[in-house]
Amino acid sequence: MSDLEQYVQSVKAKPAAPIDPIPEIKPYVRFIYPGHELNPFDSKILAPDTVADPGSAIMPDANRVPEFLEGFPLDSLRMVGTLNQNGALWALIRIPDGAIHRAHAGNYLGKNHGKINKVEETKVMVQEIVENGFGGFKERENAIALSDLKDVKK
Repeated sequence: MSDLEQYVQSVKAKPAAPIDPIPEIKPYVRFIYPGHELNPFDSKILAPDTVADPGSAIMPDANRVPEFLEGFPLDSLRMVGTLNQNGALWALIRIPDGAIHRAHAGNYLGKNHGKINKVEETKVMVQEIVENGFGGFKERENAIALSDLKDVKK
């Protein structure tokens, strides 16, 4: 008899390990939704009607002539440097086609009525006026950081 056959016979001669009993299955208890209570999927509960505050002073100036940099989304504009001219710090902003424009505090840029509040050496602070989803507007702070040199297209 070969070693393999002896091994198979010895394994078959050993008693089998005991098998664990089948676990008890708990019966499912169904939930009966009380129809006389509020419907949790009612759209008025999920998103209640909210109206804009008619007295809110936050609103874009419709009479202001849009500036050139307002023709581009804010996320497509890149700050590539600064320029100090007569004591005023100007931001150098690159538009998607690669041209560079200068802007300072008080100028507007981006599609959401973004007004430059402050120009720093490493970023431009912008305050945008965006719709709040309820028929009104709200202010949102944003910034354009100085791009790395690898991000600047030559």
